[in-house]
Amino acid sequence: MNVYQAIIATPLGRIGIRMTGEAVSALDYLPADAPEQPPTDTPTQTVIEQLEAYFRDPNYVFTVPLAPGGTAFQQRAWNALQTIPAGTVLTYGELARQLDTAARAIGGACRSNPLPILIPCHRVVSRQGLGGYAGEVTGDPLAIKRWLLRHEGIEVL
Repeated sequence: MNVYQAIIATPLGRIGIRMTGEAVSALDYLPADAPEQPPTDTPTQTVIEQLEAYFRDPNYVFTVPLAPGGTAFQQRAWNALQTIPAGTVLTYGELARQLDTAARAIGGACRSNPLPILIPCHRVVSRQGLGGYAGEVTGDPLAIKRWLLRHEGIEVL
């Protein structure tokens, strides 16, 4: 049984797409040598088409249904992330104030985000700079965050 309904090549490397019914439940960054896998169904093909549209146009607005598992707080934080427009960043503290919580809690929700790109945690940065991405503060995940921000026209910190 396949773990993913598709594995695609993107400007960021390989991404595995997991679905729950017709909704996206996870996007995973995979090793460069992960073999591509065509979509298993029409909803997965739609996700691929929308990701490709975003990679062509950073202002593209995703409309695919999302099904990220998570706590009530994580869901609240992820919903707030989806309201940050492309080309805009907020600090962890700014988003925390909007949700009446702590910056570290926002960082934790971003780190737990199972749908990077679709739920744009890359648009949240540290007061002192870039911050982390996918739970990392160095290495490839930060290169991905930098690429996404540049793609959206944000001068990387």
